[in-house]
Amino acid sequence: MKAVQAIIFVIAAICAHSVTAKLQCTLPPVDIPKDWITMVEPCTLKMRSQVQEELQAALTYMAMGAHFSRDTINRPGFAKLFFEAASEERQHAIKIISYLPMRGELTSEIRQLIQNPTPLKESWDAGIDALKEALQLEAHVTRKIRDIIIACENPSGDGSGFNDYHLVDYLSGDFLEEQYKGQSDLASKISTLGKMLDNYGTLGEFLFDKKLLNGEL
Repeated sequence: MKAVQAIIFVIAAICAHSVTAKLQCTLPPVDIPKDWITMVEPCTLKMRSQVQEELQAALTYMAMGAHFSRDTINRPGFAKLFFEAASEERQHAIKIISYLPMRGELTSEIRQLIQNPTPLKESWDAGIDALKEALQLEAHVTRKIRDIIIACENPSGDGSGFNDYHLVDYLSGDFLEEQYKGQSDLASKISTLGKMLDNYGTLGEFLFDKKLLNGEL
């Protein structure tokens, strides 16, 4: 009886496999018109490389946040500031990755966009040093975004190339304004902390950190 059941089971399995094989089919690739893809190569390449810039900035800010979270440093206000900055930079990378397929230009190899980014540093001597390096980092990212705008406004370099008005407007409105506001905010924080250090010495950093933590700066 068991032998008969085993034979029936094998036959059923073979039949099921045969039916499944008949149902399977390989569809040919769809021939999609390319007229809608209007980004040109210099612009596309710079947009792709900007993903790496944003992720490197995000990881650097995460490293700053982790540094100031250490029990031997204990600056929760600085940690909060830099972890929030890391989230903003990561969101910028996501925005760019989301924008590229809308224009038909997302690479099929994700490793071409994300190439093992690493933080620029992992430790800082003082809070004001981290703020100054954060401002330098923001200025660097801003320059890279402006480079994209220049490439997309005149990709051929001789005035005959495609002017990507939509992308230029997107970067100018969504990215550059936030960059400039962020730079101004960091410069103000550096000025405030510098004055507090002059007046209170090392206690100034502690007081500044408390203000950061309470959202007073």
